[in-house]
Amino acid sequence: MSDRMMRVLEYTKMKEQLEPFAGSSLGKQRVQQLKPMYTLEEVTEAQRYTAEAAKVLRLKGNIPLGGLRDIRAQVKRAEIGGDLNAGELLDTASTIYASRRFSSFVEQMVEDDIDLSLLPEMVEEMVPLTDLQREIQQAVDEDGRILDSASPALRTIRQQIRTLESQVRAKLESITRSGSGKTMLSDAIVTIRNDRYVIPVKAEYRGHFGGIVHDQSASGQTLFIEPESVVQLNNQLREARSKEKHEIDRILRELSASVGLHTAELLVIVRVMTEVDFMFAKAYFAASMNAVEPSLNDEGRLEMKGARHPLIPDEEIVPIDVELGGAFRTLVITGPNTGGKTVTLKTVGLLTLMVQSGLFFPCEEGSSAAVFHHIFADIGDEQSIEQSLSTFSSHMTNIVDIMEHLDHRSLVLFDELGAGTDPTEGAALAVAILDHVYKIGAGCIATTHYSELKGYAYNREGVMNASVEFDVETLRPTYRLLIGVPGRSNAFAISSRLGLQEDIIEEAKKQISADTNQVENMISQLEDSRKNAESELARAKELRNESESLHRELTEELDAWEEKKQALLQAAQDKAEKEAKKAQQEAEEIVEYLREMKKQNPEIKDHELIDARKRMEEAQPSFAESSKKKKPKKKKAVVDTLQPGDEVKVESLNQKGHIVEKVSEKEFTVQLGVMKMKVPAKDLLYINRPKPVETRPMATVRGRSAHVKTELDLRGERYEDAMREVDKYLDEAVLAGYHQVSIIHGKGTGALRKGVEEMMKRHPNISETRPGTQGEGGSGVTIARLK
Repeated sequence: MSDRMMRVLEYTKMKEQLEPFAGSSLGKQRVQQLKPMYTLEEVTEAQRYTAEAAKVLRLKGNIPLGGLRDIRAQVKRAEIGGDLNAGELLDTASTIYASRRFSSFVEQMVEDDIDLSLLPEMVEEMVPLTDLQREIQQAVDEDGRILDSASPALRTIRQQIRTLESQVRAKLESITRSGSGKTMLSDAIVTIRNDRYVIPVKAEYRGHFGGIVHDQSASGQTLFIEPESVVQLNNQLREARSKEKHEIDRILRELSASVGLHTAELLVIVRVMTEVDFMFAKAYFAASMNAVEPSLNDEGRLEMKGARHPLIPDEEIVPIDVELGGAFRTLVITGPNTGGKTVTLKTVGLLTLMVQSGLFFPCEEGSSAAVFHHIFADIGDEQSIEQSLSTFSSHMTNIVDIMEHLDHRSLVLFDELGAGTDPTEGAALAVAILDHVYKIGAGCIATTHYSELKGYAYNREGVMNASVEFDVETLRPTYRLLIGVPGRSNAFAISSRLGLQEDIIEEAKKQISADTNQVENMISQLEDSRKNAESELARAKELRNESESLHRELTEELDAWEEKKQALLQAAQDKAEKEAKKAQQEAEEIVEYLREMKKQNPEIKDHELIDARKRMEEAQPSFAESSKKKKPKKKKAVVDTLQPGDEVKVESLNQKGHIVEKVSEKEFTVQLGVMKMKVPAKDLLYINRPKPVETRPMATVRGRSAHVKTELDLRGERYEDAMREVDKYLDEAVLAGYHQVSIIHGKGTGALRKGVEEMMKRHPNISETRPGTQGEGGSGVTIARLK
């Protein structure tokens, strides 16, 4: 693509906006080298890098890129044996550190399961060079000064220098503090001239101190003299400083040689970190203008939704919707001057160039862009004074060049096609050019003033009209692009609004042809229809937003009600469970009490039973809510039908049992657990009559597995009852043919668990036991494998 096209479409200005987002001089150079790519594969790959950088910024907010320096020149010099100064070595260490820090940043993201594909591969190319960085930083401080720790010899020399300086200053300060010194010296200070310590002596006392005169004041009244008493010390000091310089040169030479040994690795670090800086500059740029990743194709189809020119301020820009390459390949835009036609062309052209440069473009989500082999633009007044070309000639020279290089994979942007010459001939020429571009198969967007082109789209398949909207009331353009509607001239309406006499306007209307009137009327009707449709659409969107808001409110209220209901139910359930546990405990105490009574006296007295029954009734849980809905009582069976073996319920005790024998017509002996007692017939409620037990073979017994669970829950059971339950359950599990069962005993004090384990060790049908794993319940469960 020519530099002229880049300039016309303001590609260079866009790069100037991108450049500040680069964090280093290397990244800025990379931005300056940025150029569009013209194959789908190249553009797709470039977009991948931008997308990955944008993903990292979205998740992390920023990245560590500080410290990167352009060290390519000094690294090359070190490779051929040249010496680097302290600042250049410090830049080298800083670049190594920047690469190591960024590598650690990427490695941490990978450990956090952030899906990255490009950055891990990039950092793998870089060798850490930790030793070289440490070697430099141990010798050079942050200000570029060689440290005493750089070598033992340097430390010794600098210690000697400090000692000599202290001795020289002490001698000179004794002179400045003496009584004669205050008289003979211009100022009681010690200063330096020619790297030697001196004192300011008045000119008339120059011979008093002897020594060497190194300088004098501008007036000649003060001489800076090195007294004879410190000449020898200054000579020693100068010699020590010379040794220091030689030692520093040696240290720098060694460090430079170390850098030269790692030239290849350092150049890889510079290259990779430059690309990293560049890709994140693109991501930062995209974030600054709310740009999105485009959907790419190489079929000439583009659909830019809410497209914004990146060089126009946000408060001034009007987003536009542009499409091309689907139902039509040519778009003809008409409308008044300053209405935004040229901005539309530049927006499409620049955004296409941005996409083909690997950049996101400022559009809405779901926008797509095509990758073109060539992008041509004839925009603006290219009149050349030097060549004495008119505006028309300049445009035509550019168009001729475009036609010579045009192919079916091109995008062509024409601004005011055919302008600058006779309207009739210009319109005819514009139609011919558009037809030629269409036949070649290129995508084309053209702007024009010619009314003849308003009907062009209606006579050509694959061509669509568009216009930029103009508000006649305010006499200002709205800059909105309307696809499918040709633009109106609005000359009469504007003239009327500005106060031109109506009779003049009416006379002017008579001068235009009937065909032109018909076209204008058709356009007017289209605009009215569009405005009505937009008004209805806006109203529909408003109603939809209201309904969505109402739906959200109702949903939130329903969720809140549901949560409240669940909370109440949970509270009721918790209360019921608490009451039930309390009742169960009371019942167990009562049963135990009755057992003790039975042991002490087989003949239970009536008042004792009454007391026990009263305690049982009091132990029953009572719920206010459940009392509101009483279940209908079961109808009592006729007394004559009760027989020994029948399962019954003693209502006064709220206990189930079975009839042992019939004492009389009004009394039966009932077995309640381990206790037998006589109960009046009116206090019995018939429940069930067990069927006679049939004798079945062993195979049939083993078929009962459907009624035996693979686990036994003992939580809440008393120790003795639990042991009986386990013994019975293991027998049933063996008969059911199970190979493994789980005994749930809970953690608690551990007594129940120990009892279960001891029983299982002694049980003949258990081959091994083990505690449950984390997923099986942990130490609260014992797993038994059956033989």
